[in-house]
Amino acid sequence: MPSERYRWETLEALKGSSKGQLSYSRDWLLRGEDILEECRSPPKLSSYSGWVLDRVISQSLQETPLSRSSTPNESIPPTNDQPPSLAKTTSPASQLGSSPLSSAAPSETKGNEDLSLLEADHEVHLMVLPSKVTEVEGCIWMYEEVHRLKGKEGLRQWQEQQEQMVRAVSDMASEQLKRFDELKELKQHQEYQDLQEVMEKSSREAQGQQEKLKEEHRHRAKVLNLKLREAEQQRQRQEELERLRKEEGQERLRRLYSIQEEVLQLNQQIDPNYKHKDLPRIDLSGFSNRGNQICGLVSGLIRTTSERGFPTQVDVANTERALQEMRGLISSMQQEIATALEEKRKRDEEEERERQKELQKQEQLKAQTPVPAQHPRGKEQKEVLGLQVKAEESTMQWYQQLQDASDQCVASFSGLTNCKDNQVKNIRMDLQKAASIPVSQISSIAGSQLRDIFDKINNLLSGKSVQSGGRTVLVTQHPQGLDFVYYKLAEKFVKQGEEEVASHHEAAFPIAVVASGIWELHPRVGDLILAHLHKKCPYSVPFYPAFKEGTPIEEYQRILGYQVKDSKVEQQDNFLKRMSGMIRLYAAIIQLRWPYGNKHMSHPHGLGHGWRWLAQMLNMEPLSDVTATLLFDFLEVCGNALMKHYQVQFWKMLLLIREDYFHRIEAITISGQMGSLMRLKQFLEKCLQRKEIPLPKGSLPSSFWRS
Repeated sequence: MPSERYRWETLEALKGSSKGQLSYSRDWLLRGEDILEECRSPPKLSSYSGWVLDRVISQSLQETPLSRSSTPNESIPPTNDQPPSLAKTTSPASQLGSSPLSSAAPSETKGNEDLSLLEADHEVHLMVLPSKVTEVEGCIWMYEEVHRLKGKEGLRQWQEQQEQMVRAVSDMASEQLKRFDELKELKQHQEYQDLQEVMEKSSREAQGQQEKLKEEHRHRAKVLNLKLREAEQQRQRQEELERLRKEEGQERLRRLYSIQEEVLQLNQQIDPNYKHKDLPRIDLSGFSNRGNQICGLVSGLIRTTSERGFPTQVDVANTERALQEMRGLISSMQQEIATALEEKRKRDEEEERERQKELQKQEQLKAQTPVPAQHPRGKEQKEVLGLQVKAEESTMQWYQQLQDASDQCVASFSGLTNCKDNQVKNIRMDLQKAASIPVSQISSIAGSQLRDIFDKINNLLSGKSVQSGGRTVLVTQHPQGLDFVYYKLAEKFVKQGEEEVASHHEAAFPIAVVASGIWELHPRVGDLILAHLHKKCPYSVPFYPAFKEGTPIEEYQRILGYQVKDSKVEQQDNFLKRMSGMIRLYAAIIQLRWPYGNKHMSHPHGLGHGWRWLAQMLNMEPLSDVTATLLFDFLEVCGNALMKHYQVQFWKMLLLIREDYFHRIEAITISGQMGSLMRLKQFLEKCLQRKEIPLPKGSLPSSFWRS
């Protein structure tokens, strides 16, 4: 309220007055003063008494003659505003009322003059009675009280006036607010009408624009329909051309496959005639080598054309020339065999005549005892034989036993894989995850992590519970669970070699050391690893599958290790990359052992198998691009371990590869496949020059197992 503000201003004004500036002692009790001391003591004059007496006495001395003739009551008549008690002291009160008591106090100089005046007129002071002083002070108090009441009344009136003004201003403000609301409502109504008019106008314009757009749309639709019909006709023509091109390409592809099949069949005809016991002087190894080269050339052409899409007429002509060469090779071989048989027949006839002559001579010497003459046969003719094209019989038996064991394992858990029950499906899924996820987590980050993964896999195979995906998994949850886990675990190890090791060669060592440790404790897993490895990479046996009559070409490509999807064979680079990864994993497994295993037990599949693999590879005819790649990968990973174990024999093996076998590989390698051959050559020359095989990159040092 405004009145409250004026009240505070009034109080501030009173506080600034001389009365408000008086100081009051609040600590008189602390000083030990008695509150009634001043009442008991004789009255004392204040510091203003001199000023009062100066004016009162001087005035009384002037009025003394008057006071003798008249009473004090007649000097100044009392007014209605003054009380009767105040009328007796009108003159002193009036002097006091006009004195500067309500204003500022006298200065220090004025006070000193008053004191000197009091000392000078000491006798005059004795004439003033104490009752007169008390009366003066009472008049002063009454005067102040009257003024206080007047001020209070004036303040009340001022407050009422202010309150009336506030009410008036409030009423005026409310009226102005009402007018403002009415004006605002009027403006809103006008704006609404204007907006409605604008919207109606915009709606009319939009309708007109929409009609124009509809007309343009109908026109464009007609144009687009014409273009669509033309595009459809063009597409049909393109499809017809593409169909014809595909038919021609498929016809050429079928022609290539038929040529390849015929070439393979002709190549098989060389095998029965490869070695003739009755023809010791004939050597058909050259025909066999050339036949294998022609087969590799045809297979390379087919792979190249499959990567491009469909073969061209030039490809068909090249394969036909290869077929004609194979036919000419067979004819030459048959002619050579016929010539050799004719020479053998003549030689047999000549030997028969010689034998008859010898018998006649013996008959002529009847008197003499026949002494058999032993004619030395001289030097034996060394039979130059070619290399094998098939694996040894014992190796094939071992390969077949592993495949049979794998098939039996699959049959043993067929009830688990074929069951439609949801609970059994969940168990199967949990077991597969528990077997596959730890293998996927193998890395060379730390030895402790690798040991945790090994313990988890070992516990799963030992029948203990493991955690997988937040669930507890046991192989005993299903009677066929253990066989299922064996198979999936071995499959996952080989898949890691096919994918992870193929991309990152260093990953072969941590995966191999875990696989070797599991193989040592659970031999059946090792057999299944070999079965999966041989099936996906037959060169790890080593084994070159022969083409059998009646086998589809796509199926034969799968047997060779290629991936065939939608009748398309994978690219040669991808095929070699996968084969390289699996050979590197195999080379790492045969040289590594789990460091926490039984030291007294031998390696379940140690370096002896690596030596056997290397020897059999060198006893077989090389394959273009494949043999050089796999030999380089195997020697780079396992060469250091074989060197330390076999020492001199290993260096002889390397010399044999460089001096003899390398030239055989070079003879069948075409110009576009020289990369793997050059890598093998540089590796051999570097190792033989330094007489040392370097440690493979990514091998696990002893400090790794303390990490």
